[in-house]
Amino acid sequence: MNRNHVLSGVDQLKRLDTPLSGRRVGLMTNPTGVDHNLRSTIDLLHARFRLTALFAPEHGIRGDLQAGAAVTDVTDPETGIPVFSAYGDKSHFTPEMLEAFDVLVFDIQDVGARFYTYLYSLSYAMEACAKAGKKVVVLDRVNPLDGQTRAGTILDPVFASFVGDYELPTRYGLTIGEYALYVRDYLKLDLDLTVVPLAGWQRWMLLDDTDLPWVLPSPNLPTLESALCYTGTCIFEGTNCSEGRGTTIPFQVIGAPYMDAAALEKRMAEISTPGIHFRRASFCPTFSKHQSRVCHGVQMHITDRHLADPTSAGLLLCEAIRDMYPDHFQMIRWEGEKEYAIDKLLGTDAFRKGQKSAKEMILDAAAGLEAFGRETEQYHLYQ
Repeated sequence: MNRNHVLSGVDQLKRLDTPLSGRRVGLMTNPTGVDHNLRSTIDLLHARFRLTALFAPEHGIRGDLQAGAAVTDVTDPETGIPVFSAYGDKSHFTPEMLEAFDVLVFDIQDVGARFYTYLYSLSYAMEACAKAGKKVVVLDRVNPLDGQTRAGTILDPVFASFVGDYELPTRYGLTIGEYALYVRDYLKLDLDLTVVPLAGWQRWMLLDDTDLPWVLPSPNLPTLESALCYTGTCIFEGTNCSEGRGTTIPFQVIGAPYMDAAALEKRMAEISTPGIHFRRASFCPTFSKHQSRVCHGVQMHITDRHLADPTSAGLLLCEAIRDMYPDHFQMIRWEGEKEYAIDKLLGTDAFRKGQKSAKEMILDAAAGLEAFGRETEQYHLYQ
């Protein structure tokens, strides 16, 4: 397979000489922050500039923490540079964090889905830097799910949280640099923002249409296939169903001990999900929900990426399970929170309350998706 040669922002370090030379540099990154030769952005900036602070999002600066695990302030053992947590209690920069740098660089591979907390780690940092008069430089990376598909629900600001904000669609079709430009305007930030652009990328490309390496953006997204499914099956994090955490194919399998895999497969075969096939499956998570218990359900197989809409398929699957197992299926609250998690993930409570069916949710979102596409064209850096 011929892959298109694409350079990420970090592959063009000469572009950073002007904004970074002679200044104290802070870097928010994680294991996805690598160049084309898989060299760490931390090491590259440390060798070339005065790197004085690192900022760790969810999963930690080296990606060694599971979802939701506490991220603490440490010292990076390889560089000796202090690492500040930018997650949990410190998701918003403190005065101490802001004092540690003159210009903040952001280099993290996002997934192209609204739920991803790295988006808000960036935007919260942008807000803090705007107030403190600090410059922000975003090293752009491809949207691995392409830059032209918009799908899912539009988030109602009433349900804004660390897993969704800014009236984004579930799948928004922007690169992380374009997202930063959009958020700067959305929040009306007086911010000195520079995006170091990609070279060679076009909006139709998924990550595997390029020659860029796939580095796990988080511990539970091992492949591009899982990332595509994630846009539809992440909502099961707000239910008592396993979303496959603790298996080798997280977000591709959905199930629970109370389900009948064959019956669910049959029900999903009766529902139109072009480009997607649901196959009966059983699995036993090694951690997370239903740990060490056999779960029965289905695996989402994307058979045609051009036809597939995983966001809609995930919602239709959730509705089918709710209807089939009313005495067992539950929508849950995350620990310590009052709101239902699925409301945050969908950006609305209409589905949970039964005010709209899955099909109605899908149809009602169409106009908003089209409007979002028109509104964000002004931030497109690529054709």
